[in-house]
Amino acid sequence: VRYQFLLDTYATERLKVVSVWSFFHDTDLSTRPHPTDARGRSFLEQMTHQCVSENNWLKNFFGIDVGAPPLPGEQTRRGFIERYWEDSGKRLEALQAKDNDYWEQEVMFFDAPRSRAWIMVRRVAHTAHHRGQQMAMLRMLNRDVFSNYGPTADTGEKVAYAYPDYETLLKKLHS
Repeated sequence: VRYQFLLDTYATERLKVVSVWSFFHDTDLSTRPHPTDARGRSFLEQMTHQCVSENNWLKNFFGIDVGAPPLPGEQTRRGFIERYWEDSGKRLEALQAKDNDYWEQEVMFFDAPRSRAWIMVRRVAHTAHHRGQQMAMLRMLNRDVFSNYGPTADTGEKVAYAYPDYETLLKKLHS
């Protein structure tokens, strides 16, 4: 498939999303970038937005419905991590079955026709934008921040991801 790079990118985005979420604590759920500015989403609002937004984009623009509510029954950090990981895994599996024609097909993206490949690039950018906001919040909380897309000042100018895989992340959540 000509668009395998989009699938590979989405696969890595999934782990980056839950990795950032793992460095917050449940006591941080109401934390905002500035306590009196409601424009800056709290951590809970960030996780909610990611889950609902990605669910809506994949249903509306890609025709992929995972058949589950986008939000966890228990709105804790772990609940969000598990719900997002499960749902995004189902989305990735469905996307892996699509051919080039599917990716090149134009669908309405809000008010303009766009190819699904174009829309997926926008989805990844949207997710990365919000992850960057969350990473800034982690810095304000004096928490660890790992690579987002390569070397950073936080990682000593080398690429250092928090977890090599989801299973390692879950083990860390248990400890």
